[in-house]
Amino acid sequence: MVAKSRHIPVRPEWLALTREAALEPDRPIVDAHHHLWTRPGNPYGLAEFGADMADGHRIVASIFAECHAEYTEDADPALRSLGETAYATRLAIESEATGGTRVAAGIIGHVDLRIGARAGDVLDRHVALSEGRFKGIRNTSAHHPDPEARGSDISPPEGLIADPEFRRGFAALGPRGLVFDAWMYHHQLGELDDLAAAFPDTTIVMNHVGGPNGIGPYAGRRDAVFADWRAGMAAVARRPNVAVKLGGLGMRLAGFSFHERERPPGSADLAAAWRPYIETAIELFGADRAMFESNFPVDKGTASYGLFWNAFKRIAADAAPAEKAALFAGTAARIYRLGPIPGLTGGAA
Repeated sequence: MVAKSRHIPVRPEWLALTREAALEPDRPIVDAHHHLWTRPGNPYGLAEFGADMADGHRIVASIFAECHAEYTEDADPALRSLGETAYATRLAIESEATGGTRVAAGIIGHVDLRIGARAGDVLDRHVALSEGRFKGIRNTSAHHPDPEARGSDISPPEGLIADPEFRRGFAALGPRGLVFDAWMYHHQLGELDDLAAAFPDTTIVMNHVGGPNGIGPYAGRRDAVFADWRAGMAAVARRPNVAVKLGGLGMRLAGFSFHERERPPGSADLAAAWRPYIETAIELFGADRAMFESNFPVDKGTASYGLFWNAFKRIAADAAPAEKAALFAGTAARIYRLGPIPGLTGGAA
């Protein structure tokens, strides 16, 4: 089922009011998290993503993140998401043929791990279908009892990642070298800490800088939320098998409300708002376990693609050259095992 969107609407005319030239335009970037879909009235395929990437930044590759796109609805429920992997694979092949950005060079798909012992076979089907591009899965566990605190109308059951059948399925990831992308709200970070401790040999990538919540009961409580979020992040950062994606702060969930302004924010505005979260995450995890993500088109209601990358470059301006290389491309390429990438020195180093 496709969820009703709680995301900020994209208004192209409004976005066009703020434009900037790309900072450090020659820096290679692997966009560690974006979506592609064919939703009626709101398509976001190669054409739309390509138009966003034309903002002047050097995107050499990207990671497709599952979004319940193109499911095979008449299939066995455990196999419906194979349709999404097939869709992302088709777009990846089409992208590779152009010789430009390797869109969907890595695919993070969906397998409901509550199928337990069946998970291994289903994962193998995804890997084969993708011709090796399938790098792991995401099971969203973002749950809050208050609907006003939810970022989506998809609300997974409470305690999903502690479910015994989920963990039985989770055990199939590590031996296959597959990654688990985790998406939850900041008050659930203790659950992720427990999962990471139970499976120390499985790589986990936390989405959207750990989901600091700024809506519903958290609105107007930014300092208190930040303190709770930081404590949760510090605990998870002790687990060497966990990495973090730096982004997702353009969602309504974060509570910055830039979309309510007369004009879109500039990259300096975005950097000022996001810096405490991103710098803290880098401090806790290190550049070798952190990677920038656009989360487009979900975050697009806040600002244009180019402004997001300018904001990230402002935040990382004082980082050492090796740290910048890792944050913008190297960490994502290594963790998702992308192999040699044209335009990225050292491939997935």
